[in-house]
Amino acid sequence: MKKLFALAAIAAAAVAAHAQDFPGGKPVTIVVPFAAGGPTDRVARDLAEALRKPLGGSTVIIDNVPGAGSSIGAAKVARATPDGYTLLLNHIAMATVPSLVRNVPFKVETDFEYLGIVNDVPMTLISKPSIPAANYKELSGWIAANKGKINLGNAGVGSASHLCGLLFQSATKTEMTPVPYKGTAPAITDLIGGQIDLLCDQTTNTTPHIQGGKVKAFAVTTSKRLALPLLKDLPTLDEAGLKNFQVTIWHGLYAPKGTPAPVLKKLNDALKVALKDPDFIHREEQLGAVVATDGRVEPAGHKKFVIDEIAKWTPVIKAAGVYAD
Repeated sequence: MKKLFALAAIAAAAVAAHAQDFPGGKPVTIVVPFAAGGPTDRVARDLAEALRKPLGGSTVIIDNVPGAGSSIGAAKVARATPDGYTLLLNHIAMATVPSLVRNVPFKVETDFEYLGIVNDVPMTLISKPSIPAANYKELSGWIAANKGKINLGNAGVGSASHLCGLLFQSATKTEMTPVPYKGTAPAITDLIGGQIDLLCDQTTNTTPHIQGGKVKAFAVTTSKRLALPLLKDLPTLDEAGLKNFQVTIWHGLYAPKGTPAPVLKKLNDALKVALKDPDFIHREEQLGAVVATDGRVEPAGHKKFVIDEIAKWTPVIKAAGVYAD
């Protein structure tokens, strides 16, 4: 018994020493469960730079592990050693993967430590240039007149555009033909070329094409109009007539379950410093993203928010009957 107590004391001392020294100059890896170059990857790389200083100058490495609606990368982090050196940056997929993946190899609610929400990215409803509509009311009339003929593009099952499209069909009670692509770029290319009719995607992807007049933009999916100069004149879908329609693609930071509490505090403290970094805020604004400043930057607020989002998205995804695996 004395030996067991002694071993426990040694282990506790080791954990305390590790927590006090963390990260101790060692690199921290953020797993991004999507391909390099996409919007979540861009957010992660901006965040990595902003975290460097509050983590004592440690290098923050990005590891892209795409596939299966983000579940492959998330599973890698769930299985990682819970020491604070392997983290996950994921978007709204943390709330949708329990429904999109039939045999998801982890439990979102219990297999991760929640570190805080990073940002919210608004969505925009856009169309090919030739659609005969100048505003959402006219677009709504066009949709009603073309039921059964409308193609709705997305960047793949589980992508932000796919999720927004599902909710849009549910809200408008209109079934559209989904056209999945391997990423946003080819979807927007075909939208510009007129091969598909509609797309609902993040401002990080759509703003340059709206600015260039290559697509038609009808509304944003936030509760209020955006302050961004390029999009400030776009109405919200709610004010345009589609009541209570709100979608933002939020990003959150996670650690494996069992990461020591002192390490989690250091990571959360570093995240809150990063979220106030002027360079990080500027970079996110240029992407059309809004950096989080509310109670979701705290672990408890982050977890409650994700659980509420799971409840919101589960019936929508189940009704669609689509899966990422």
